[in-house]
Amino acid sequence: MLVKSFLIPDALKGYVADNWVHEPELLKRLREETSLMTNSGMQIGPDQGVMMGMLTKLIGAKNCVEVGVFTGYSSLSVALALPEDGTIIACDVSEEYTSMARRYWAEAGVANKIDLRIAPATDTLDDLISQGLAGTFDLAFIDADKPNYRNYYDRVLVLLRSNGLLLIDNVLWSGKVADASATDAETLALQDLNRAIHGDHRVEACLIPIGDGVTMVRKK
Repeated sequence: MLVKSFLIPDALKGYVADNWVHEPELLKRLREETSLMTNSGMQIGPDQGVMMGMLTKLIGAKNCVEVGVFTGYSSLSVALALPEDGTIIACDVSEEYTSMARRYWAEAGVANKIDLRIAPATDTLDDLISQGLAGTFDLAFIDADKPNYRNYYDRVLVLLRSNGLLLIDNVLWSGKVADASATDAETLALQDLNRAIHGDHRVEACLIPIGDGVTMVRKK
């Protein structure tokens, strides 16, 4: 599906795809291979990939960090938009899923731009901070296990430079975040994060109604 957002009526999705989505053939093949997996819904849509690539170019990003790789669609979208000396530190815990990502990164000729770290992302982010890399990253993307979103947010914000950009996926959680009676860990974690960002004076944030809702955060 080229447009996954539940926020866009089905009658408009084809129009949106026809007029705003330019998906490279390699990304299309990655999306189609991933669609055969039982958890394919974890993959972002092409419309979101286009947005991420454009934002990468607009801010002149070189140093990026991604929390949650899955099969590599988002990291490939960003890597294709990076300059030759750009890099992504990609955090994930799955060798199985990222093995597919590695195949497509290699085929695209961007494997040299992506430093995959197989470890809990909090450990990797803490390591980057301890190495003195606070304030050196231009762009970050969080799309991983929801109960840890707040932990990821706090660490990524340390790593971002002033005017750096953070994108956070699934912040609307198919509308469940508006349910005051929700008790599941994922929804509660997202509700907590959304409140925290709204009150965080270190940042400016806005909601992008694409996919499952993306929060765009600028570090002041």
